[in-house]
Amino acid sequence: MTKRLLAVCLFMLISSYLKAQTQHTIKGKTIDTASTTLLYKSSVSVLNAKDSTLVKFTRSAENGSFEIGGLKAGKFILLITYPKYADFVEPFTLDSANTAKDFKNINLTGMAKILADVVIKGNRNAIKIKGDTTEFDPKAYNIEANSKVEDLLKQFPGFQIDKDGKITAQGKKIQKVLVDGEEFFGDDPTLVTKNVRADMVESVQMYDKASDQASFTGVDDGEKAKTLNIKLKEDKKNGYFGKLQGGIGTNEFYTGQGMFNKFWGKKKFSAYGILGNTGTVGLGWDDRDKYGGTSMNVSDEGYMYFSSGDNDDFDRYDGQYNGQGIPVARTGGLHFDSKWNKDKESLNTNYKIGSIRVKGDRNTISQNNLSTGVINTVADQYNDNDMFRQKLDATYEIKLDTTLTLKVSVDGSLKESNTFNYYNTESRDGNDAMLNSTERTLQNKVDDQLFNMSALLSKRFKKKGRTVSLSLSESITKSNSDGYLNSDNKFYSTTGVRDSLINQYKVNDITSNAFRSNLVYTEPLSKTFTLVVNYGLNVMNGKSDRKSFNQSANGNYDILDTQFSNNYELDQLINQGGAIFNYKKGKTIINFGSKLSGVNFKQADIYNNRTYNRNFINYMPQASYQYRFSQQKSLRINYYGSTNQPTLEQIQPIRINTDPLNISLGNPDLRPSFRSTFSGNYNSYKVLSDQSIWLGGSYSFTTNPIVSDVTTDASTGKSTIRSANISAKTPANFYLYADVGRKIKGIDLSVGLNLGLDGSSSYNYINSELNNTKNYSYQGGISLSKYVDKKYSFYGRFGPTYTISRASIGTLGNSDGWGLSGYLSGGVKLPAKFEINSDAQYEYKGTTQTFNETFTRLLWNASFAKKFFKSENLKLSLTVNDLLNQNVGFDRTAYNGNITQSSYTTIKRYFMFSVSWDFTKMGGVKTQK
Repeated sequence: MTKRLLAVCLFMLISSYLKAQTQHTIKGKTIDTASTTLLYKSSVSVLNAKDSTLVKFTRSAENGSFEIGGLKAGKFILLITYPKYADFVEPFTLDSANTAKDFKNINLTGMAKILADVVIKGNRNAIKIKGDTTEFDPKAYNIEANSKVEDLLKQFPGFQIDKDGKITAQGKKIQKVLVDGEEFFGDDPTLVTKNVRADMVESVQMYDKASDQASFTGVDDGEKAKTLNIKLKEDKKNGYFGKLQGGIGTNEFYTGQGMFNKFWGKKKFSAYGILGNTGTVGLGWDDRDKYGGTSMNVSDEGYMYFSSGDNDDFDRYDGQYNGQGIPVARTGGLHFDSKWNKDKESLNTNYKIGSIRVKGDRNTISQNNLSTGVINTVADQYNDNDMFRQKLDATYEIKLDTTLTLKVSVDGSLKESNTFNYYNTESRDGNDAMLNSTERTLQNKVDDQLFNMSALLSKRFKKKGRTVSLSLSESITKSNSDGYLNSDNKFYSTTGVRDSLINQYKVNDITSNAFRSNLVYTEPLSKTFTLVVNYGLNVMNGKSDRKSFNQSANGNYDILDTQFSNNYELDQLINQGGAIFNYKKGKTIINFGSKLSGVNFKQADIYNNRTYNRNFINYMPQASYQYRFSQQKSLRINYYGSTNQPTLEQIQPIRINTDPLNISLGNPDLRPSFRSTFSGNYNSYKVLSDQSIWLGGSYSFTTNPIVSDVTTDASTGKSTIRSANISAKTPANFYLYADVGRKIKGIDLSVGLNLGLDGSSSYNYINSELNNTKNYSYQGGISLSKYVDKKYSFYGRFGPTYTISRASIGTLGNSDGWGLSGYLSGGVKLPAKFEINSDAQYEYKGTTQTFNETFTRLLWNASFAKKFFKSENLKLSLTVNDLLNQNVGFDRTAYNGNITQSSYTTIKRYFMFSVSWDFTKMGGVKTQK
């Protein structure tokens, strides 16, 4: 038995050896399919199928025939080429069973015949995933004449665009829209999406835009903004295009818009103007990310700064319109960008000027849950606020040589605002007994000046991966305001009525300066491993002088109220350093490391001659993992941690008496908290089935959190608020999002399914008892879209929601409830260039234990239009807004034991007749009438 087994093994080894040593031969003859002419000297190649290496090369013999011998067993590819003929490619296998292979006659097809007679149809690669960037190909979607980028984006899977043009992609709001990687009017995305023509777009890229320094080093620094980049076709970069539109409607509504764009070579010039009261304001100016902005929070580096106002109704109006009230807007802007000197130098500049005035009423019903009962408050509010603003910014970049680049950015803003706010408030206990009433009037005028400048110098060395970059920035903010506070407050109790009357003139002068620097050095430790180290020095100072004057007997406001007047000075010195390790090999990218910042700040109370000193260290670890499976599939997981210091308001609050029912106290013993955030996303796209999958989520929690500690007098409804740490509890926030979309073949219908879950668990003290508030929201939906060129199109999405809002203190109910929302838009092309377009938005909120009424609203808009000329670029429209007259301002919120429901003034039904004209002359072709 053993000998037989050895014999069999020996036979197999010998056979295998002989098989491997067997020499094989292939042969064939190349022929022209059009004329059966033999093709002489055609190039014949045999390649290894495993790695495409050339195994054998020969030229054909006479009469177009070829024969190649001496090939070993294996898998190969036969490649035959001949000038002006299509390549012939065919895989084949040689083994011991077939020592020779005859391809016989091989027909080669002329390229001219292919181009003339053959039309190749197939799925375009509509989506490509390149690392962090998702790229959409407009050619895979329907583009109608004179349609805009917004119409194109609506067709992308996972995208949602509301009636105001705000874009949500993969569950996240788009914050920036660039054109060819450049800012276009700075920070108003709708100026791009509503005006740039869709047929000019070569591709649309979506990514999380990093800071300039992170983009240069290639290592994530945690600063991200969800961004779309509109890349234009080369032949669409010469000429001009634009749009003029005007309309007049019922109920004194009107609108007017104009935009002109001229592109020539590497230059772009644009101008726009908007006026009207229909809600189109074009004022997407957002300075909250500037160092001298209006926030008083601590930044990632840990510094603090004075603001023009926090928790102060005088300074709350920022010129933004969010659907509350009736807006009147007049705004315009200019844009220019250019590249020259062989693209070594570039300039991007924007100027914007405008005014907006918003008037409206608001009614708010709130319930404050206490362990001893509830306090129900009803508040009526009237606002009349206006703002005039100018803003200029410019960015200049120069490549000093092939390794050295300098980028300088400056911007400045001037703002004047006038606000008038009236409040009438009553609070009652659970037995409907009156606790307090307040009637307040606030008038204020504010003049703001904001200036920012930054520079980034970056250098690449001969050694690949070795770089150094230095960023410098300076921010200066000045705010001067003056106004009047009149407040009549009544507090009721069993012993009678206690009144409080305030009549004051207030003057605020606030300045802040912030200088930041950051030096970053990258050093490749190996082909796959890179070290990034940084050091930054920040110097900050600010002054806040707030004066309150009471009225004297002669009627003048000349009596200083020292209780509500203060003068603070703040000086800070921040040293920051850190190290990040970056690993990149094949399809994998990993980075991890941390930053540390030591902060020393000194706060001086000038009026009381007191000084507060504080020193602390912030710890900011980070890590990320990215794996790119293919060009259409990627996975990313991130972690960020940050130490959050108490704000100045929490440590030493500025006393404000504009709301006598809520008084803030300080807590100098506050300790810092630490926040950890985990996030991840998975993107996938299948070309053949046109199927896309977007998955994303995050989870964050805070240790040693800083929470509010509210003490409410149940007999008067008056509250005092301070901040405190909790060591035994951990607040958390999370969200999950999933979107799957594909196109159904045969009916060409795009279908998407999405699921969402977000929630939070937060804590606060209510009358010394720890309260836990839980808010969860479950969402699901389906989207459908179909575009048939020159016939009809529609897009719709709808789905239910279920919201859970519960507080551990209070037993009178919660605000758990069902909801339903939907959106449908579409258009039909009629003969003689008539068309009908319509969109409808539905919202339903069910009853809860707290609110026993449902809320239902269907906002239906429709238009009937006629287009003229061959290019259909002139359009007359009759439009109706809110056809059913159901638009009612409404919202509900629940947080920290407070449940609130509000209704407010908003734009309702009106009819409008409008004329719009799209004009274009791009690529040397002028619009034909």
